Amino acid sequence: MGTNPQDGDRPGIERMQDRPSTNEPRQRPDRNQAQDEQLRRRLVRIARLMDSSIRIPVIGKRIGWDAVIGLVPGVGDAAGALISAYIVLAAAKLGAPGGVLLRMSGNVVLEMLVGAVPLLGDLFDMMFRANERNVALLEKHLQQAEARSGHDSA
Repeated sequence: MGTNPQDGDRPGIERMQDRPSTNEPRQRPDRNQAQDEQLRRRLVRIARLMDSSIRIPVIGKRIGWDAVIGLVPGVGDAAGALISAYIVLAAAKLGAPGGVLLRMSGNVVLEMLVGAVPLLGDLFDMMFRANERNVALLEKHLQQAEARSGHDSA
């Protein structure tokens, strides 16, 4: 009988120790810092628009377009989830590690699932603000990555 090759010798099979950790920054194509900063600012604007751009008079509470479009049954929550997914995909493009992307995706899924419940879901949408949470997660990662690269070059 023939011998079985080691997993590392077979094409298409990676050994566990060769896989990058989900906490390490993802490799990304060369981008310049100006493009990254422009994309980051766009994500901040989108998150604010979707989660806190509309001030409700009298009570002073802020909501976003996500809560408004979420009032349209079925279609509204799906549209909001698509916009939220764009933020997660852009975070991947900016090099966010798998762990951060997983938390961001979880925020989007939670908001979409709870948001599908009539009335209660709309109130949850107004309070949870998944897009602003996700941009905050991305910003925290980018600040930590910048601090690490500053220490590495010193």
